[in-house]
Formats: sequence, structure tokens, C-alpha cells
Amino acid sequence: MAFQKERVDVLGVGISALNLDSAKRTILERLEKREKGYICVTGVHGVIEAQDDSKFRNILNDSFLTTPDGMPMVWVSWLRKHHEVDRVYGPDLMLEMAEATQNGKFTHFLYGGRPGIAELLQKRLEDRFPGIRIVGTYTPPFGPLSPDQTRELEKRFQDLRPDMTWIGLSTPKQEKFMAEYLPKLHTTVMCGVGAAFDFHSKVVKQAPRWIQRAGFEWLYRTIQEPRRLFWRYLRNNTRFLWRYGLSCLGLEPPRREEGVSIAFLGCRGVPARYSGFETLVEEL
Repeated sequence: MAFQKERVDVLGVGISALNLDSAKRTILERLEKREKGYICVTGVHGVIEAQDDSKFRNILNDSFLTTPDGMPMVWVSWLRKHHEVDRVYGPDLMLEMAEATQNGKFTHFLYGGRPGIAELLQKRLEDRFPGIRIVGTYTPPFGPLSPDQTRELEKRFQDLRPDMTWIGLSTPKQEKFMAEYLPKLHTTVMCGVGAAFDFHSKVVKQAPRWIQRAGFEWLYRTIQEPRRLFWRYLRNNTRFLWRYGLSCLGLEPPRREEGVSIAFLGCRGVPARYSGFETLVEEL
């Protein structure tokens, strides 16, 4: 697959070949030029979601940047001779941009999180980075925005015109939101950072840096939230290893087909073309 900019192909997803410093500089240049674009911060979870959702895969590949959020994205990049690549972790990127813009030249908007989180995050960032201009927050409903809510949001952005909008939803919800709403809203750059809202508002504890660098943040987070994350990480990590191993052997990993499914060993239903280990991994 060919990508417009310098990217590393990870199972059909183009991961931008950059590091935290080059990402920051690239975003600042974009803001200076007032060129619209959205940023996806993507790791194993996003890549695996993209295997069975072609629309989501296109969203990742059509982004202004799709940064290597997890260490596996960095390791794959190194194997492909992109030694300049390092992790561009969503929470770190948010802090870098907050520090770089605390002169007040560019404004920010916080969209997402549970009730009260965006407001708490605003206070934390303003305390840490005096001079940063956060012009508004919005906590969306759990489901899609209604027409009235969309009009309300459009009006707020028309009035506030933030330069950079941070999206704190889950993947793939935040990426789909950015692709749909960036053309509708008066903002220049959108960046989906997910759990950064919880981390920087101090309601969820981040993994120590050495655990992050070792590639075991997923385990740390699973211990914190086992009910929510255990099966997700088991499924995604196993599928990623399986599919990347196949791709290294020059084999095309199967993708889920819509419509045709069969029952298999008591599973909910799996595509007819799947069998064996891949089937079991898909339905974990």
C-alpha cells in the first residue's frame, strides 16, 4: 500500500515515521499555516480494529498524522529501518503541545471524557502551564450527537474558534468523530488522545515510564481495570502477533467478512473463511 507521506506500513495502517519532537514541530507548522487536519494516536488496538473495518482503516490512513502510540509500532518501524521513529504517546503529545503553546498564541478546546473530567483536565493544565489558553470544554453523550447537539457544538466552535481540539473518546469512536466533524467545526487541528484525559486529570494512574518503554503498559492498565481491559488486550495482542507473523512470512492475514458466519466451538459466530487459531483469537 502506498501512503502520501513518510509512513511505515503496519498491517495496512500507515504509521507516521516520526518521534515526539518532530511530531510537535509538524503540528506547530500546521497550526501556523491554518491547514485543517486530524491526528490519530495509534497502537496495536487501532491497527487490529482496522483489520475488519475498512472505513476505519481509511480514516487512519487519511489523517494528517497517525503517530506510533505503542512500542510495537516503534519496534516495527525500527525493523523497517526507520530508526528516527520513537513513541509518540497521546498523553505525552498533549503535554508537549500544552508547553509549546503556553505563550497563548494558539488556543485549545477539550472534547470528551466522563462528566466533569474535561473541566478538571482544564484546571490541571492551566495550573501546570500558566498562559495556556483553553477556551472551552464539552462532555458528549454516550451515543451519537443528536441534530440539536450537533448544532449547539457547531455554534460553540463558531464563537470560540479554537486552534487545536483534543478528543478524549475511545478508539475507534474518536477517530470516526474527527473524520466526520473536522470539516463541520471551526478548528484547525484535532487530535484524539483517549485516556490522556483521565491520566492528566489524575483520576487514573499512569504506568511508570520504564514500564511504558518496555512495552508493558497494557499489563499495567489491565491490572488497574481487569474487567474492561483483560479480554481486549488478550484478543488484540494475540491477533497482532499472529497477523504480523503471517505478514513477515509473506502471507496475507485474513480479514473478517460481513454477512457470512458460522458457529464454531460455541463461539458467537465467525466468518466462514476462518479456521483454527485465527478463529479462536478473533472470538476471544
